Amino acid sequence: MSVSNTFVVEGIVKAVLPNGTWRVELPNGHEVTAFVPGRARRAAVSLRPGETVKLELSSYDLSEGRILITEKSRAEGGV
Repeated sequence: MSVSNTFVVEGIVKAVLPNGTWRVELPNGHEVTAFVPGRARRAAVSLRPGETVKLELSSYDLSEGRILITEKSRAEGGV
């Protein structure tokens, strides 16, 4: 994703899906499928429904996002 074509939003994890993906609800009620890239996946295995996360969305495809930061990792000083 190009930096100029992305934006960051907060969302709440609604469901855990197979293959390391999550269903996340945005503040406007829209739901997206989100994933955690690379090494951060090990820390995100414990994401549960109800947790707040920050997502990076592309302006080209608003149905899929990348999880950047979780509230839990921010409190621990990680990711």
